[in-house]
Amino acid sequence: MQTVLITGGTGMVGQALTNYLIDNGYDVIVLTRSEKRSSRLHLSYAKWDIESQYIDPEALKMADIIVHLAGESVATKRWSKKRKEEIVQSRVRSGALLVKVLSENEHKVKTVITASAIGWYGPDTAESLQFGFKENDAPDDSYLSTTCQQWEQSVESIAQMGIRLVTLRIGIVFNKRGGALAEFIKPAQFGLATILGPGTQIMSWIHQQDLCKMILFAATHENVQGVYNAVAPAPSTNKQIVELVAAKLFPFHITFKVPVFILKIMLGEMSVEVLKSANVSSDKIQQAGFEFEYPAIDAALSQLLKK
Repeated sequence: MQTVLITGGTGMVGQALTNYLIDNGYDVIVLTRSEKRSSRLHLSYAKWDIESQYIDPEALKMADIIVHLAGESVATKRWSKKRKEEIVQSRVRSGALLVKVLSENEHKVKTVITASAIGWYGPDTAESLQFGFKENDAPDDSYLSTTCQQWEQSVESIAQMGIRLVTLRIGIVFNKRGGALAEFIKPAQFGLATILGPGTQIMSWIHQQDLCKMILFAATHENVQGVYNAVAPAPSTNKQIVELVAAKLFPFHITFKVPVFILKIMLGEMSVEVLKSANVSSDKIQQAGFEFEYPAIDAALSQLLKK
């Protein structure tokens, strides 16, 4: 039985991935900043500290695969100068810690799968609207894009150690317990479909189950190496998603648009990302052999919103 070491394992995706890996026959070690004990079979916790650049060496020795999800949430707080720096440093310093411990300690790690985000790409162009952003497309100069660039650069030297490195640029993860979908559900429960700005902006999303499946796929397929977009094959507009959520929860709903100026007041700089259209392609991971359980938004929302 192989052992997967997870950073960021206590977050929304990390918890789902932990359950998914255990269900598929893996031992999981979750790195945490505080002392924790598990009563669950095949799950344990180990200490790490980004500030002091420390990871429990015994946990590292046990790991066959590392999944690196750690990083401060981009969407939970307003982007003050301090918050933006916290977001960047949580990713860069945790990546640097992995590089450090893998280069300085004995281990048997063969694969590292690290998260990035589709924030790497800028707003849609005529070409991306037709074909979708591909993994070799250049980043832009926005805050999220430069963050993603530093995020990916922080771990790229792992590949030079002879360890297979896979970087997943993750889209908007749909899980009804948190993230964007939870925000759409709140007004929809009261019969309101709240479209953000024009509503025509394309959202490249992925069902959380498919993201977990893709991480395991990357871990078990040696032909998968480098950067892949982790998005469903059928991106949808904000309007399509919001109205579909409302229709599934409250058949007789009212649709209204939240004006752009209100979003700018409410969200500040973050509103740029909420209003940005980004049509991102999943072709590369599909060509590698990955098959989505939820390729289209209707089926994904039906599963997530079922009673």
